Amino acid sequence: MPVTVRGKAEKEKEKLNEILGSLLATINDTIQVLDQKPHSSLPKVCWEDVIKMGDQVSKQATIVGMLWSGEKPESKAIEENMETYFNTLQGFLLLSHGSKVGAGPTLSSSVDASLKQVVDSSFRLMKGTVSFYGSHGEDLKLSLPQLVGAVWEACSALKKTPITNITAIGRGMTQVAVSVKDVLREMRELKLASSDDPSEDDLGNDLSPEEMKVAQCAIVVVSDSLLVIKELIRSITGLLKQEKPNDNSTFVNSLEKLLQQCQEIGRQIDEIGFCLYPPQGLSSIKAALEKIQSTIDAVEVELGELHGTPDLFQEACSSLRSSLKQLASEVEVGGSSAADIEAKLENITLTK
Repeated sequence: MPVTVRGKAEKEKEKLNEILGSLLATINDTIQVLDQKPHSSLPKVCWEDVIKMGDQVSKQATIVGMLWSGEKPESKAIEENMETYFNTLQGFLLLSHGSKVGAGPTLSSSVDASLKQVVDSSFRLMKGTVSFYGSHGEDLKLSLPQLVGAVWEACSALKKTPITNITAIGRGMTQVAVSVKDVLREMRELKLASSDDPSEDDLGNDLSPEEMKVAQCAIVVVSDSLLVIKELIRSITGLLKQEKPNDNSTFVNSLEKLLQQCQEIGRQIDEIGFCLYPPQGLSSIKAALEKIQSTIDAVEVELGELHGTPDLFQEACSSLRSSLKQLASEVEVGGSSAADIEAKLENITLTK
């Protein structure tokens, strides 16, 4: 008799896995279809409606948890629960797609990231539900609340998703500023090599006097770059307060370019920060400085075409250009010194 019961449970679980596989495939197909940008002629879905549908997904996750709170559920109940859950999830995805009408790349990416959290956590919950079938013990009690909670968190996070292009782009610029600030903090922790015996933890991180000069100039560059980004954000914020432009494609395209330029500055700052550790990559630092210079030029042009460049922004750019030249000069000196040392070593080898 026990063998027969076990065999029945295994068949039921196998059937549940087949149904789950089919439902997962349907959702993945839906995601593939909705991967294309919605046509601008389609009616735009209000993000509040997406949040409400997310609440329905969250409620379905709660029902999953309740299903397992008492006696072990029948396979039919699990099957019906899965079908209802995935129908709700599919409706959520369709509404979300409609919310992206008129969305630029940055807003679309923000929305897609939020949707992915809901979908991924839902998949984990449904897979866990089927894997729990026929099992007993503490694993079920510990895992299920965590899986349900992950869906709750993902659905709740929808309320923090930016709902306009301008908000999404502004948040992206702020993230660049935060990243540059982190690099600046790490640079300021660099120190000269000690004349005392260094500890093993310090090996490879302490700088020579020449390397420290490069690092100090780099700190000024990063500090000035941070100021440029802050003034750019301030300039755009001022424009929004004064003119309150519509979320039109021309205006959004300009902001998207400015964000990309900010991100490019951020990438070059990361490169400089990485190259400051000994042995310093002076040629890479030089290349990064040239890219920052050309990017700043492009930012000024783009912002000027948008609404003119404010005095404070121009002053910040001027300071950055000055610090870029200073670091470039220090890098040239360091590079020349390294070349001289290499030449002397070659001469020593030849004379031997």
